[in-house]
Amino acid sequence: MEPVASVVIPAHNEEAVIGAGLAALLGDSRPDEFDVVVVANACADATAAVARAAGVRVIETPVGGKAHALRLGDAACRTFPRLYLDADVELSTASARALVAACGRPGVLGCAPVPVLDLAGAGWAARRVHKVHDRMVGPSRVLAGAGVYVLGEEGHARAFPVPDDVLSDDGWVHASFADGERVAVPEATSIVRPARTVRAYLRRRVRVRLGNRQLAALGRPVTLTGLRLSSVGTLVRGREVSPLDALCYLAVLVLDRALTTLRRPGRVRWGTTRD
Repeated sequence: MEPVASVVIPAHNEEAVIGAGLAALLGDSRPDEFDVVVVANACADATAAVARAAGVRVIETPVGGKAHALRLGDAACRTFPRLYLDADVELSTASARALVAACGRPGVLGCAPVPVLDLAGAGWAARRVHKVHDRMVGPSRVLAGAGVYVLGEEGHARAFPVPDDVLSDDGWVHASFADGERVAVPEATSIVRPARTVRAYLRRRVRVRLGNRQLAALGRPVTLTGLRLSSVGTLVRGREVSPLDALCYLAVLVLDRALTTLRRPGRVRWGTTRD
């Protein structure tokens, strides 16, 4: 049986989560339905061994960098469409099939699932910050922030290869298409585990801000329409979030912007998806 889609999973020290992600993706799949390539990227743990035990192809490289891992996996793919999946994000077989089907619709060059946040173990402040942020960016994020994006052959030609120094691969891909060419697929969901602490959230947000700044300089700006201070007030008035949620978010936002001014893209590196 020919695979219906290829899947590329870049994985840097993801021994703790790669097994669960592969189990979710392949749990209800037919034999050889998905051509899965895990790229164990500069790993110092058993990521590669765990992936091999799941029966997928594994490429090991001592070279760090997510874009490099994506490129290696992409070169090994056997077919289109192609799913690019973060190692700690869970995507079910049914959701993968829904994404493949959506990518075959006329005019759709790229698609992504609707992310569902798993906040188990997150601190109370982090939970409130994630709640506000998720409601603000949800309507416009599409390919950015779901932990998965899918490209057909035409969309792949538009977005790949991702440049080595780009901090946000999903932002690069998202910005490669017009609104009508990229879609969120409501029939598909991804389980995303965001930062558990405010400190970890801030580290991630600094990377995101620097990545978006970099994309704008490269002529591929990522515009998330909900990210305005007025949007926080709208959420409070609509009782989607509480005033305490909003205060936590605004306090962290001030720190986020201050820290971003102290960092430069060249000083930010790609680590595990849980950093």
